[in-house]
Amino acid sequence: MSRAAVPGLPSRHPIGGQLPALYADDDFAQRFTAGLDTVLAPVFLTLDTLPAYLDPRVTPADFLTWLASWVGAADDAQWPEELRREAVVRAVELHRWRGTGRGLVEALRLALGVRAEVTEDGGAVWSSTPGAELPPESSAGPLVRVWPDRAARVDPGRVREIVRAMCPAHTVCRVEILPGQPADEGR
Repeated sequence: MSRAAVPGLPSRHPIGGQLPALYADDDFAQRFTAGLDTVLAPVFLTLDTLPAYLDPRVTPADFLTWLASWVGAADDAQWPEELRREAVVRAVELHRWRGTGRGLVEALRLALGVRAEVTEDGGAVWSSTPGAELPPESSAGPLVRVWPDRAARVDPGRVREIVRAMCPAHTVCRVEILPGQPADEGR
């Protein structure tokens, strides 16, 4: 990720023009400072365009991976560049929803282009009677149903990997992969 090799890049702040008048006509001083201008021009260019480097929608593609690591975004080199940019843009939102049904559905949609729904919330039970027996543990955790949307087929391994990463630690999520869109949604 080198930005220094830009042939013929002019400096916006040439040093030769800032020298005292004594050196304005000195050929050696002007050539010497022109060499420094060549070295400093990429630095000035980078500083002038720094906001563009920090905006995932326009940052150079080779900087996107580094930017993704700053915000903890999922970044897969196999994803199209447009999808990688969206993952970085939406990273904070997805972190906020991590461990929830909504977060899981959004992560699956973003990463795999599938639609999903989460049933059974894996919630807690309680009793208003002090000292009551604990209820039996439910053997079934939340069910994640997944079906293709923008993807032609669904990779079960990738789905399980994302579900395992996004489900709360105390829950065991079940995964069901369906062949097409559910009957209750007529999109």
